[in-house]
Amino acid sequence: MRILIAIDKFKGSIPASVAAKSIASALAQALPGAVCDLCPIADGGEGTAEAVVTALNGEWCEAATFDAQSRPVTARYGLATSAGQSEAVMEMSAASGLAMVSDLPLNPATASTWGTGLMLQDALERGVKRIVIGIGGSATNDAGIGMAAALGFRFLDAAGAVLDPIIANIDRLARIEQPVDFTPPEILVACDVNNPLLGSHGCTRIYGPQKGVTDFEFFENRVRLLADVAKRDLGADHRDVPGAGAAGGLGFGLMTFCGARLTSGFDLIADLVHLHERIAVADLIITGEGRMDAQTLHGKGPMGVADMAHELGKPVAAFAGAIEAEDQLRTRIDLLCAIKPKDMPLAEAMQRGPELLVAAVTTQAQALRDLMTTA
Repeated sequence: MRILIAIDKFKGSIPASVAAKSIASALAQALPGAVCDLCPIADGGEGTAEAVVTALNGEWCEAATFDAQSRPVTARYGLATSAGQSEAVMEMSAASGLAMVSDLPLNPATASTWGTGLMLQDALERGVKRIVIGIGGSATNDAGIGMAAALGFRFLDAAGAVLDPIIANIDRLARIEQPVDFTPPEILVACDVNNPLLGSHGCTRIYGPQKGVTDFEFFENRVRLLADVAKRDLGADHRDVPGAGAAGGLGFGLMTFCGARLTSGFDLIADLVHLHERIAVADLIITGEGRMDAQTLHGKGPMGVADMAHELGKPVAAFAGAIEAEDQLRTRIDLLCAIKPKDMPLAEAMQRGPELLVAAVTTQAQALRDLMTTA
């Protein structure tokens, strides 16, 4: 009886690794003899590094860097070995995330990805052969100029003076100067949005308001000028690539300045943790996240797990804090269970997340056993 626990985080309540361990502890009591394979998952946003480091038995390291408003912070990222090569696994939000500057008034004109660049530089100095970076949760709308400056790119005005790399200054950009002998390793960007850099569906208009953007033209004009100068000076024009607008244009910046490749967050993580192979040898798959609803049906991690499991003829159970669109979800998931009691306030349920998850798994133990015996 082998059970794969491939579960995402319960946002604001239970990290994916804690959720997996909680389920395993419940199963150890309720289904003695079951062998649990813990495989936390993510889709490129917060929790990506933790999921990969846990699944690959990697280790954590720390980098001295700055948040999006230039305050010193320490960012954590993972080091692991996959397919025989060393790689770093990080999230831009560890340095340039919106949550990190929530105590300050929003100021997107000065918000910078400089700290993310320093985190990348730290990984380069450790000699990694590949960097995987999730770019969800950003506080920035600078198209990656801060990140690029931290890696040695210089943004110059018409007189040849170096501009402070914040988007407010890019209206004076005349030239981009590349660092000498800059050869980054392979960089894979976990990204599950398809927004271009500019326009009505671009980073400024779609994601800017949550970061404090009110004057769309102020940002749009500067980002457009940056793209034009980068095309001329660097020979790269990624403004229309799906995902270029992710994380305030950091998707564009990583492609333009680092030669990065954008890829589906879930597909990338699934490949890194060998999810297909682990599903193939399991008798039951348990997945879930904090909230399962109509959005889950459109490529989110738990649905990716469920679809892969059903392709291999494996039964799937899902646990979530709350469940909506239940009829649609049941067409692709064999057992659904909401862990929050209906009469419990949400704040209390989030505080008691691991406890409620253990209780729900224990209650559903016989149903889980039945899934394995009837599959």
